[in-house]
Formats: sequence, structure tokens, C-alpha cells
Amino acid sequence: MAKGATQVEGTRRIPKRVRWFAFLAVAGPGLAVMLADTDAGSLITAAQSGAQWGYTLLSAQIVLIPIVFIAQELTVRLGLVTGKGHGELIRQRFGRGWAWLSVSTLAVACAGAIVSEMSGIAGVGLMWGIPTWASTGAVGLFLVLMVVTGSYKRVERVAIGIGLFELVFLVTAVLARPDPAQVAEGLLDVPVGDSGYLFLVAANIGAVVMPWMIFYQQSAVVDKGLGPTHLKGARLDTAVGAVVTQLVMIGMLVTTAATLWATNQSAVDLDSVEQISDAITPHLGDFAGRILFSMGMIGASLVAAIVASLTAAWGLGEVAGYRRSLESSPRQAPWFYLVFGGVMVLGVVVVESGVNLVDLNLFVQVMNALLLPIVLGFLYLLALKALPDPYRLRGFYAWFVGVLLAVTAAFGVYSAVAGILGGP
Repeated sequence: MAKGATQVEGTRRIPKRVRWFAFLAVAGPGLAVMLADTDAGSLITAAQSGAQWGYTLLSAQIVLIPIVFIAQELTVRLGLVTGKGHGELIRQRFGRGWAWLSVSTLAVACAGAIVSEMSGIAGVGLMWGIPTWASTGAVGLFLVLMVVTGSYKRVERVAIGIGLFELVFLVTAVLARPDPAQVAEGLLDVPVGDSGYLFLVAANIGAVVMPWMIFYQQSAVVDKGLGPTHLKGARLDTAVGAVVTQLVMIGMLVTTAATLWATNQSAVDLDSVEQISDAITPHLGDFAGRILFSMGMIGASLVAAIVASLTAAWGLGEVAGYRRSLESSPRQAPWFYLVFGGVMVLGVVVVESGVNLVDLNLFVQVMNALLLPIVLGFLYLLALKALPDPYRLRGFYAWFVGVLLAVTAAFGVYSAVAGILGGP
């Protein structure tokens, strides 16, 4: 056997290099959606978590890795095997009324996401003296032109390339020099009796398992032309993305916990994106810290803006029935591009209103947690009913996934309600 070869299907051997290129051809939707998962709102939630509660929410970030993978793996399975988007499958299996209910939750989640992304862009712009209207307007125009003039593969590559800037928060976490003893203590400290803590638990759950992620990845694998034979590679793509997105969240949480909470040994309330940057950059070096923070926040905001706005256009089209594909021109699919652009404009307008962006982002993530029963419920039922036998959920794993998703949805709702009633 040649060096570097592996055995497949008995006697057939495929070189590792060939397998690697085959994986790269499949990879993309999982990593893109997971990088978008760590959007501006998620990063702000992680920053607030570290500043107010130190390292006590670190364990939640770790626990959420397998949860987000399991949910998105079902999404990938449904898209690859059926060749249909999430909203289209709900309409076929449960009727148009349930499909519109599902897509309405998607619309709310996408609108909230776009506001979060534009708030991140606006916050970075203000750090450098750029007016909100200029930064958000320029970004919105850039994204519309990119999508209108590009194919799916081009948009995916640009999204991933931009999103990888989020990895700078792993660098800031190292530069912040967290105390290992405090980290270990925080991992074991879970103050579930505190309503403020529960509010941030709900925000973190809503920041990781978002409705638009499920719609996006299922539509993306279909638009990319992938099928059942690509399932193994798509699962690996999703697993890598799940780890990366949570490492970025952990990086931001550790950065603010080590530089803000540890310095004061008490909760620090953050009121703006600029304040988050201003608070952590002196500990990292003013100019270098501002550059790193800006790169990470812009990367997170841009990739999520692309994903969330495309999701709204795809999801609504799956229920309304209009043509929806990045492979179609604006003349061929006018409603697809109009919805995409409209969602982008909505984000710019809301951010221009002057609302408190940190509070808004936290409540967007809590809203996502409140929507989980509908989103995860449909996902689980489709995995039971819409797939042929070789791919359908069954046996012990079906029970395990059902319990896990139910507990995640229930705890997200409980934490959100308890936190809201008690006050964030």
C-alpha cells in the first residue's frame, strides 16, 4: 500500500490527499453558519457574561458544543437526503399554516440578527470616529452588491474568509492572562438561584442555538448541490464549526472576565460596543487591542449579516413559493433579492434609531431562547418523519436527541422567563 493511503470499501484504497480535497468540496455551509452563530450579538452576550459573572458561564459554553452540533447535524441530514429546505419540508409534512408559523419565527429571529450585526458594525465605526449612518450604510451596500453579483460558492468563500477574523478573540484571551485558579473555580460555580445569572444563561443558549441557523444550513447544502453521499463530510464540516464557534465565545468571555471582572472582583455592566473595547484594550495595549477587537467584531458582524439575510430570503421563499437561489439573477428571482435587501435595510434603520445596542442584543438572544420550542420541535419531528429509513432518527439515539433538545428548549425558556421577571 502506498504511503498515506487508506482502505475504503474492502480493497479499494483512496489517497488521503484525494479524501482531503473531497472534504473541501463539501465543506463550507457548516463552518459558515457556525462562524455566523458567533455574531455581534453573541460576542456582546459573551462579553457581558464575563464582565458580570467572571468565569461562571464558561461551563455553559462547553456544554453547548455537542448540543449545537446535534441540532445542526439533523439539519444537514434533512437537507442532503430530501433536497429540500426547512420551510418547504414543514409545509409538505405539516401543512401551510404550520409552515407560516415556523417562518414567522424565522423572520423575527433574522430581523433581530440583522439589527445585532449592524449594531456591531456601528459600534466599531464609532470607535474610529465614523458616524453610524456611514458605517452601516457602506456595509449594507457592500453586502447587497456582493450577493447580487455572486454565486453561492463565491458568497460562501467570502463569508468564511471574513468570519475567520473572529479567531482574534482567542489571541485576546491569551493576552489577557486569565488566572487558572479563578477559571477552575468559575467552572464549578453555577449560581442558578440568581435571576441575573439565569437571564445571561438564556441569552447564551439563544446566542448559540438560533432559528436562522437551522433554516440557513439546510437551504445552503441544497443550493450548493450536495446530496446523501456527502453526509460524512458535511457532518465533519459541522463538527469543526461547532467547536470553532464556541472557542470564539470562550475567547471573548475569558477576555472580559480576565480584564474587567477579575480587576474589580465584581460585576461590570457594559452599555455599548465602544465601552467593551475601551474596557479591555488598555489591558492588551491600546492600539493593538482596538485593532484586534475591531477585526473580530467586524468579521463576526459581516458573516452573520450575510447568513441571516440570506436565510430570511430562502426561508420565506420556501413557504411562499417564489424562486430562491444565489445561482439565479435578480431578474430571475426578484423576490429573493428584494427580501434579502429589505432585511438589510431594516437593520440599518433600527440601529440609526439610537436604541441601547448592548441591551438590545441581549434581548435578541433571549428572544431566540423563547423561540426554541417551536424551532427544535419542528426539527425533531422532521428528523422522525421526513427521512427514509437509512437516515431516520430511531432507537436509543432518537430518544437521546429528543430528550436533549427538549431539555435545551425548556431550560432556555425557563431561564429567559426567570431572568426577565427578576430583571437582567
